[in-house]
Amino acid sequence: MFGLDELRMSCLLEIAECDSLEKLSSLKSVIFGKSGKITEIMKNLRTLDGESKRRLGAEVNSLKNELTENIKTKLDELEMKDLDKKLASEFIDISMPPRSGTLGKIHPITKAEEECANILSSYGFSFADGADIENEYFNFTALNMPDHHPARTMHDTFYVNQPVDINGGRRLLRTHCTAIDAPTMLAGKPPFRFFSIGRVYRSDYDATHVPMFTNIEGTMIDKNVGFAHLKWLVSDFLKRFFEAKNLQIRFRPSFFPFTEPSAEIDVNYEVRNGKMSLGVGDKWLELCGCGMLHPNVLRNGNVDPEKYSGIAFGFGLERLTCLKYGIPDLRGYFEYDERWTNAFGFPYSAR
Repeated sequence: MFGLDELRMSCLLEIAECDSLEKLSSLKSVIFGKSGKITEIMKNLRTLDGESKRRLGAEVNSLKNELTENIKTKLDELEMKDLDKKLASEFIDISMPPRSGTLGKIHPITKAEEECANILSSYGFSFADGADIENEYFNFTALNMPDHHPARTMHDTFYVNQPVDINGGRRLLRTHCTAIDAPTMLAGKPPFRFFSIGRVYRSDYDATHVPMFTNIEGTMIDKNVGFAHLKWLVSDFLKRFFEAKNLQIRFRPSFFPFTEPSAEIDVNYEVRNGKMSLGVGDKWLELCGCGMLHPNVLRNGNVDPEKYSGIAFGFGLERLTCLKYGIPDLRGYFEYDERWTNAFGFPYSAR
């Protein structure tokens, strides 16, 4: 009545002959659209009686499903052909040489860290690490700093808004790497030779001070260790780091709560044509502090001061790096500027 066989053969042929996604989409509208061939037949079914309507409706639904499946198969075929065309025309020739680009540079602090670590390792020192957030006990009390010591005040120390440790006191950003001494001693048995390189924090900011900087701390604990060992160790380290065999080093009496006796270390220099040169001249520049570990520090690390003695020294790495490589301002280390990196950074071949 409705010529379903003829319609089926006609639609299947048209679907098979479609050679583009656009034509297939248009044909789908012709067959199934609001005025499509199948849609019109479905509308005319309402004019039939009950039995004829059921029989013909089933045949129309079967034809509709068959055509829908054929359209889907054709759609997949055409999409795959389009994809093959794109792959053939849009491929990347990976055999072509890459475009040249510029490599970054090694940061001066990174280079200085590696230099210091290599020197200290050559003395038999091993690396010891600790947390940036420490408690008052390990940062102050275990290092023989009394409760009234000015370094504990908010003016110098960044305290962290965390619950107070019952045993360790308030939490804070460590003010020096010496805070690792007691935990390292408690975790082992003497003798000790260790160093640490890490970030420390103090409330200060100008051309020669920054609120975060890198601290190097070295500790040696053994039987019969004396100040002569400390003098040789620090002197040799500085001469090797600055590559200045003629560097003169002066030890001045000083005071630190965690060492006794304590000393400040000066090196000689002169200024030539506006540039500072170390190891020449008769002027003196204060560089760092050192001393013999106080007996209380040893006791707090579970080391018997009657059997063992210890030496310790500490440097600010940014300052050492400024002096060695002629960097005028500490703030440049942390205020990222590509021009600064290009001026003071090192090529990877320098590693």
